[in-house]
Amino acid sequence: QVYLVESGGGLAQAGGSLRLSCRTSGINFKIHRMAWYRQAPGKQRDLVATINSDGSTNYADSVKGRFTISRDNARNTVRLQMDSLQVEDTADYYCQTTWRSVDYWGRGTQVTVSS
Repeated sequence: QVYLVESGGGLAQAGGSLRLSCRTSGINFKIHRMAWYRQAPGKQRDLVATINSDGSTNYADSVKGRFTISRDNARNTVRLQMDSLQVEDTADYYCQTTWRSVDYWGRGTQVTVSS
């Protein structure tokens, strides 16, 4: 069974920082591409960042230079460091991976940024 469990969300002020973590089990984590998505109220779920097994990364334009995705293969964990937070970053954040053509998602962690 594949599990993805997010943590680290909460309330932050604009300009502040939060760090999200996603712990996984049931997969050979080190070979998997991992991703963070977010979904704001009433909006579609959007890709925020990805990290490949070789450590290469990609970011949505809206978070480039502010967010950093990283992976800890020893702990089967992917993280999202979010700096210079903006009110527009308020959303539920989800961890995602694909295994045997099936997409797996965590239950999400809520991030609220106040002005």
